[in-house]
Amino acid sequence: MPNSSTILLVDDEDSIQTLLTYPLERDGYRVVQARDGEEALSRFAEEAVDLVVLDVMLPKLDGLEVCKRLRAESTVPIIMLTARGDELDKVLGLELGADDYITKPFSIREFRSRVRALLRRAVTPHLAREREDLIERGELRIDLPRRTVEVREEPVQLTFIEFELLAVLASNPGVVFSRRELLERLRGSADYREPRTIDVHVRHLREKIESDPSTPELILTIRGAGYRFREE
Repeated sequence: MPNSSTILLVDDEDSIQTLLTYPLERDGYRVVQARDGEEALSRFAEEAVDLVVLDVMLPKLDGLEVCKRLRAESTVPIIMLTARGDELDKVLGLELGADDYITKPFSIREFRSRVRALLRRAVTPHLAREREDLIERGELRIDLPRRTVEVREEPVQLTFIEFELLAVLASNPGVVFSRRELLERLRGSADYREPRTIDVHVRHLREKIESDPSTPELILTIRGAGYRFREE
């Protein structure tokens, strides 16, 4: 993994900036700092950012609004920092397109692991490339090298994790994946993560690629087991 990746670190606490910047720079990343939501958007517009680490509680614009605005224009991987026990922030962050979240307080080792996992998948996509570069399933077309998706010949914008999730399922039609297996395939580990977050990403995917998300025909739920992609 090239260590020239640029990480936008958004947190209004100097102590957190110092705590997280040091290990990231030691790992060889370039860190761009922002201390409020407006500065975060400005820095993102100015820099070629490979990953965003975004605190929920920010001055001017909170992290959820920043996430929403970033996701409207970019598929950059986003990790959100949330307060311990605040399930609402976690769910809202995922709803708005965050790829992962870490609950404060957290270990630096865990933080570095999350960053490496997302960046590794961003620079070496992707998990199913050995199978085929172009996946066509009915009206769905997935171009793995270009990371593009079309439904009925219309482009569909997916977040980083949504694309990876779809690629894993569509590359293995008929194979049932548990939520934990999907987390491990997408993030390298299921440790510290709530498997139900996969449900949020699946629901978003269905809203974007299914003709009728309430009665999905492509991504099927296998009760008590997980999810599978429709076989031809």
